[in-house]
Amino acid sequence: MKKVSGRTMSLALALCLSFSVMLSACGGGNNNNTAAATDPPAATNAATTDNNQASTDNASADTAGTPLELAMKGDYKGTKVTMFGPFVDADQVKFESSIKDFEAKTGIDIQYEGSKEFEATINIRVDGGNAPDIADFPQPGLLASIAKTGKVVDLTSVLDQAKLAANYNKSWLDMSTMDGKDGKIMAGIWNRSNVKSLVWYPKKQFDEAGYKVPETWDEMMALTEQIAKDGDPAWSIGIESGAATGWAATDWVENIMLRTTTPENYDKWVKGELSFTSPEVKNAVEVMSKIWLNKDYVYGGTKSIVTTAFGDAPKPMFENPPKAWFNLMGNFITSFFPETAKVDEDYDWFYLPSIDPQYGKPVLVAGDIYAMFNDRPEVRAVMEFFTTGESIKTWVQSGGVIAPMNDASLDWYSSESDRRMAKLVQDASTLRFDGSDLMPGKVGAGTFWKGMTDYVSGTATLDQALEQIQSGWKN
Repeated sequence: MKKVSGRTMSLALALCLSFSVMLSACGGGNNNNTAAATDPPAATNAATTDNNQASTDNASADTAGTPLELAMKGDYKGTKVTMFGPFVDADQVKFESSIKDFEAKTGIDIQYEGSKEFEATINIRVDGGNAPDIADFPQPGLLASIAKTGKVVDLTSVLDQAKLAANYNKSWLDMSTMDGKDGKIMAGIWNRSNVKSLVWYPKKQFDEAGYKVPETWDEMMALTEQIAKDGDPAWSIGIESGAATGWAATDWVENIMLRTTTPENYDKWVKGELSFTSPEVKNAVEVMSKIWLNKDYVYGGTKSIVTTAFGDAPKPMFENPPKAWFNLMGNFITSFFPETAKVDEDYDWFYLPSIDPQYGKPVLVAGDIYAMFNDRPEVRAVMEFFTTGESIKTWVQSGGVIAPMNDASLDWYSSESDRRMAKLVQDASTLRFDGSDLMPGKVGAGTFWKGMTDYVSGTATLDQALEQIQSGWKN
């Protein structure tokens, strides 16, 4: 979703950049450009990092300890690590709280700079030789485009791969692998995630009505029909979002793709190697249409989908009695719920069921991947820290995020709802990132949004809409 967690919030902001930003991008290097003679050389371009030196440092780390272990011993006390990302306001406060203990124990000063213009600014800074030591990308597609230039440090030899394999679902590591200038590289590590395969419902009234949470897609469709027979539309759906209208429809298509075809086909699709006009993609939209185009299943009827704001869509669930019962949306949507509504009491969620058992229990996610641009020991230590659940513990405790690491204790979560969500991510047979966020902007935040909106509004047939979306890859 370009969504509240990604490209949507920075779309309009990317239209213009201030002169002061340009000056900053073209200015001097980072605050800590000089490393000790025995340290890996600082580099504003990862392509210039000396691989032999890195290998020597890794060999030394094997005997003396990992960068994180050395940092905890105080070896890098007094050093600074710069970081640039999209966290501002409340999110920046939560992030800075999550690293406070690490800074106190190691003496490393992580200087975080948050910007609403991150997506537009990071390219200028990297191209201008003023890259931060670490950058937080909520859009892995943007990181992938920069990785191809050779300016991102390959973490394969920086981080212990065995430890990563033990602490992350393999899908997270697969999504960290991107094309570098000279082949595949590990372009980053995942630190924060959001879950997008969740169907929200009014728990109290749902239980009182005698309904049961569906375990399969067929059961969900049967329940949808039963609720319609009882006099209510089951689903409340809205895709209106100003200039970003249509993004909520992409989440549905992505979820269904993961349930009706292979992960490999999903990967080809987001890369443009599997056309929107293919049978696989068309089938996914047709499955979605069995709900969306049935006026008895959708609150306000099909035409209301385009005019209902995504944040307003859950509101009918909180009427007494409910006027609708289900809303498919990521875990951020609770910010739009009534302030008096209590999780696990007034509302809850269930996993959007699998469709074809052969594809297991896939989960669609969004999140933040941290990339390294300058290779110094203290930067390595911070990156290693970010691979641990401890690095996000306080944020998890405050609610609103899910840790992708296996060593993040379920006891940290403040609600049973969040604990179940974390377990869902840990146990997923397949994890895949929001597809439209991986596509080029002209497709994922362009023709995909518009094509789905035109289809649902009835101004285009399905075939016409899919052709329109696919055209974005050609332009």
